Amino acid sequence: MRFLLSLDEGTTSARAALYNEQGRRIATESAPLVCAHPNPGWVEQDAQAIWTTQLDAARRVLASKNIRPGEVAAIGITNQRETTIVWDASTGEPIAPAIVWQCRRTAEACALLAASPAADAVTRKTGLVIDAYFSASKIRWILDHVPDAQARARDGALRFGTVDTWLLWNLTNGAVHATDVSNASRTMLMNLESGDWDPELLSLFDIPRAMLPRIIPSSYTAGVADASHLGFEVPICGIAGDQQSALFGQACLRPGLSKNTYGTGCFALMHTGSHQPVSRHKLLATRAASLDASPQFAIEGSIFTAGAAIQWLRDKLILIPSAAATEAIAESASGTDGVYFVPAFVGLGAPYWDPNARATLTGVTLATEAKHVVRATLEGIAYQVRELVEAMEADSGEPLRELRVDGGAAANNFLMQFQADILGKPIVRPADAETTALGAAYLAGLACGYFPSVEAVEANWSADRTFEPRMPTSQREDLYAGWKHAVAQCRAK
Repeated sequence: MRFLLSLDEGTTSARAALYNEQGRRIATESAPLVCAHPNPGWVEQDAQAIWTTQLDAARRVLASKNIRPGEVAAIGITNQRETTIVWDASTGEPIAPAIVWQCRRTAEACALLAASPAADAVTRKTGLVIDAYFSASKIRWILDHVPDAQARARDGALRFGTVDTWLLWNLTNGAVHATDVSNASRTMLMNLESGDWDPELLSLFDIPRAMLPRIIPSSYTAGVADASHLGFEVPICGIAGDQQSALFGQACLRPGLSKNTYGTGCFALMHTGSHQPVSRHKLLATRAASLDASPQFAIEGSIFTAGAAIQWLRDKLILIPSAAATEAIAESASGTDGVYFVPAFVGLGAPYWDPNARATLTGVTLATEAKHVVRATLEGIAYQVRELVEAMEADSGEPLRELRVDGGAAANNFLMQFQADILGKPIVRPADAETTALGAAYLAGLACGYFPSVEAVEANWSADRTFEPRMPTSQREDLYAGWKHAVAQCRAK
């Protein structure tokens, strides 16, 4: 039997998984990744640790099933998006720490650009809101703060990549410098319509094209992993940013199908097919994972802090022993007693895009207990998702029938039921909630012929549980009005 190897490099961990012909995960290994916060609002990682941790996870998952040469049909890569790495083209050594997608160090520069005459053109060309979230301003920061970096980049001595490109470069020992269209669309340098780097955007940010990777389809044989890494050569046939990969893994391959991923952040995407969306509610137009050169699009809402807020409860406040414990703790409280928690640790994403907002706990009294804060944290995630869904419905003109969910926090039954209640729509959890890695495996499998067709991929999807809304409408709207008031407080200058 042959398998597909999926490399899922996230913000807080690197995972590797093996999948069979039915799209079932037969083995998985993971290892944690550490984020550094050298200044308030800054988030960075060791790029070499990203590579070595991911490689270690891959080696361990292969060893767990005693995989031999010829038993891996292909590798798929999925990754935390927008995170920016710049390295020396000759040595492969990063010239600075990786600037993580959450990092706000370039917020001031982005605010100046957003207020400039060029702002409309940037959004029109990229489909993105001008924000420190995306890669372009992060590249600019590295080129500005590392001595001689701009000249070296102009001379072709430096390479830029998001995490997928960095892994691909290392797996091929520097033979391939490429990215897929879904990741490229998150850099704020790619023209969303053409699918290529835009000369005017490169000029605006003063980023030399010589340092940028080649853009390829998501399902495509990009190169071959050198035998020195895994013990044998394996073709690398699939690449997609984590949220587009999850959309694919959820079998949301046709217009109107939507998913939400509960990870470090929260990301809701609706597939729009060949139609390039234009948002009137500060959502993002982005490229969906592609099987060929034909463009596929999605509309996306991005929440910066979701699961990271639960980690904060565990690691900083020491209110919970584990993330899994939040379900029972939240259910032990009949409500939050008026407490709301807006987890704007690094500002607010869609639909606000407010970099100055900060996390706010409101409604606290002497009667407030830890269980109320824990429940308010979970509810805060669900409220944010409702804001995204409402914006999506307004942009698309179509009501959402159901929301497919995945990611670590999707296993929390309290959160999923409250999400259904506060949305007033069914929440559908798939049999395998780790759909990010699955999507990368599907993309790789389609490119190498492991799966015969897209229809075969769609047939593999199955639901584990559907959460139906059961909260009265009046209660739902009263709670949501309280949330809106809390958000207004967190944004008050």
